[in-house]
Amino acid sequence: MKRLLTLTAATIFCTLVSANAGDTPAPEGAMQYIVNLKDGDTVTSPVTVIFGIKGMGVAPAGVEKEHTGHHHIFLNRPLFGEGEEGKDEYDANIPADENHIHFGGGQTEKKLELTPGKHTIQLVFADKDHIPHNPPIFTEQITINVK
Repeated sequence: MKRLLTLTAATIFCTLVSANAGDTPAPEGAMQYIVNLKDGDTVTSPVTVIFGIKGMGVAPAGVEKEHTGHHHIFLNRPLFGEGEEGKDEYDANIPADENHIHFGGGQTEKKLELTPGKHTIQLVFADKDHIPHNPPIFTEQITINVK
C-alpha cells in the first residue's frame, strides 16, 4: 500500500510538472536577436555577444511577470529543437553546461573566451523556470570564426 501511494504521488507530481512545461505564453510578434554579430563574422577572443528582445521584457530567473524571461546562449551545439532531446527541448528546462549558458540575472551581454576556429551561437529566451515560452522564442544559429 505504501509503495502504491508513493507511485501515485510521484505520478501526480510528474503530471503537474509536465503540464506546466512550456506553458508560459509569448506575445505574438516577440523576437529575440543578436545585436552585434552576424553569420560568418570573423572576430577575436574574447567575443562580446549582445542580446536583444523585441515585444517582451527581461527579468531574472524566478521572477514571475507576464511577458518576461531571460536569455540563454546555445554554444557549439545543434540547433534548438535538434539536440539530444530533440523537439522535447521546446517544453523542458534548459540545462546548464558549457553548451547552454544561462543569464538568469537578466544580463543582456556576455564576453566569451573562445578558442580559434569556428563556433556556433544561438540565443533561446526562456521563462522564470528556464523553460522556453509558447511559442518558443529563439534566434537563427550563426557561425563565427575566431582568429
